[in-house]
Amino acid sequence: MNIAIDAGNSRIKWGVHDGSRWLDNGALATADVAWLSEAADEWPVARVVICNVAGSEVATSITALLAGRHSQVSFLHASAEACGVRNTYEHPRQLGADRWAALIGARALLGSACLVVCAGTATTVDRLDAAGVFRGGLILPGYDLMRAALASNTAQLPLADGVFRSEPRNTMDAIVSGCLQAQLGAVERMFSAIATEPGARCLLTGGAAARLAAHLCIPFQLIDHLILSGLVRYAESL
Repeated sequence: MNIAIDAGNSRIKWGVHDGSRWLDNGALATADVAWLSEAADEWPVARVVICNVAGSEVATSITALLAGRHSQVSFLHASAEACGVRNTYEHPRQLGADRWAALIGARALLGSACLVVCAGTATTVDRLDAAGVFRGGLILPGYDLMRAALASNTAQLPLADGVFRSEPRNTMDAIVSGCLQAQLGAVERMFSAIATEPGARCLLTGGAAARLAAHLCIPFQLIDHLILSGLVRYAESL
């Protein structure tokens, strides 16, 4: 039995896995980390593995609320190699733990080259080759962060709530379409490097994944809980 916790900038996601399937999962705002204790009260005694990109205070809070509940608690940090994935980052430990977990999860699902896209507060676009080697990736502001940046840093552009159009003819649609095109363009340009490889596809996860999926023009698969799945795969290797 394993419990996986993904502490992100906006949300904390968690899941209880029995080795073959998810028994339970949930999410809450990162600002409400203290409320994770209510979920933890219902968890079975199990190994807990955590990835945290929300800062040291969140890590301390999670560690404190798990104290006395679970004796096996570990934080995932990127390393040179784990679970069939080799990390070629210039400084391997500087790779975000969430990105590393997603790569591990992707490798457990696919033996072919893939693009691992986590669409959340930030969008990360990471390339994994057929041999399990991480070949590098991108970090860009997520869709909502792009919209918010325009609204807060310009005098006349609102926090747009338009629709995606190939030829926008009003400001709301122009902002929404521009932010989405930026996301889609980054993903599709990165995918072009592996597009001709057998079985290549994009694995898409995160809160904004469905919004991107509606407009992607490459082979893709929406994956729920990819980061949590990577954490479980890592826990099983310990």
